[in-house]
Amino acid sequence: MPAPGENLKIDGSRLWDSLMEMARIGPGVAGGNNRQTLTDEDAEGRALFQKWCEAAGLSMGLDEMGNMFARREGTDPEALPVYVGSHLDTQPTGGKYDGVLGVLGGLEIIRTLNDLGIKTKHPIVVTNWTNEEGTRYAPAMLSSGVFAGKHDRDWAYDRIDAEGKRFGDELERIGWKGTEKVGERKMHAMFELHIEQGPILEAEGKDIGVVTHGQGLRWIECTVTGKESHTGSTPMAMRRNAGRGLALITELVHEIAMDNQPNAVGAIGHIDIYPNSRNIIPGRAVFTVDMRTHLLDKLNGMVEEFNARAPKLCEDIGVEFSSEIVGQFDPPAFDEGCVAAVRNAAERLGYSHMDIVSGAGHDACWINDVAPTAMVMCPCVDGLSHNEAEEISPEWAEAGANVLMHAVVETAEIVE
Repeated sequence: MPAPGENLKIDGSRLWDSLMEMARIGPGVAGGNNRQTLTDEDAEGRALFQKWCEAAGLSMGLDEMGNMFARREGTDPEALPVYVGSHLDTQPTGGKYDGVLGVLGGLEIIRTLNDLGIKTKHPIVVTNWTNEEGTRYAPAMLSSGVFAGKHDRDWAYDRIDAEGKRFGDELERIGWKGTEKVGERKMHAMFELHIEQGPILEAEGKDIGVVTHGQGLRWIECTVTGKESHTGSTPMAMRRNAGRGLALITELVHEIAMDNQPNAVGAIGHIDIYPNSRNIIPGRAVFTVDMRTHLLDKLNGMVEEFNARAPKLCEDIGVEFSSEIVGQFDPPAFDEGCVAAVRNAAERLGYSHMDIVSGAGHDACWINDVAPTAMVMCPCVDGLSHNEAEEISPEWAEAGANVLMHAVVETAEIVE
């Protein structure tokens, strides 16, 4: 298929203005955004996106999970669409670009094609996936997971937030529950633009990350059980300290991740200590180990080593250990053809680039199971994300959207 000419570029100022206008909806307290999924702010952001899509001549589809699909027709009514998009929902203290850049970058592709009168054989569909963040309703990437057959729709509807409100009820309340059955759409391909959410591209001085893989993930919920006793009157040799078990396992997780470099990570994020009193030796610690890498054999090996060593560490200090896997997905390898389209676009446009593994989960990771998929990444300042101080430059946004457009348009096939 013919490649787009290198002079085909988006309007960077228009894209940036759209990002800033969307950021006015659900402002955070420190310059970022709080537009959590299925809130009134989410509904307002969706309405603005729909208004922009309709102004660009797109028809809007809406499925039972609230996923939005804005379609630009192709010249071949039988050709499957090329999808492009990400998510509009944010963390409670989120930035202005995480997810939003991918949705509005997709919309900017359509606006540019309209400006230039360019037609494509395949339709192009700009997508907003519901509840990618997973902060109000776990798990993350919930609706793309239902679309890809990873979760049952009714199970997703029954997810509850911290106030006990059901996902399905809130989706209906804000008016964005569609009737289209989830997952019935067939895709020719899908592309997602996202900020890196890590420091590698900026540190290496690269404009573009060509994402070849996503990381696989294992969340291991662990319980260390000791014996509560007084911190002042219990002799050291007689203590059964669950907190000490937690400390030893924290070091174990770090050691396993370091032994499996490069591109392997591990940490303990969520921790509950009981009874959590200043003068009581902890009798129980419940915590979650997060291990990730892009190679399945390596990931399984890390988990196996952890499961073999953690119980012995606890046994040696007189506490008990138990664990279960509470979250997992295997590492996706993105479609070689789609990845090549991204890489070729970066080279054609003269942007510096490097292959990169996505350290975070994205909707593209689930869609990759049902359609050829690839991702484009741009740098973010200091690698900071999920933080109101998240920042990118207009030039980074423009470069990422230009590469995205070339990959999408090449795949959708320009009609001469």
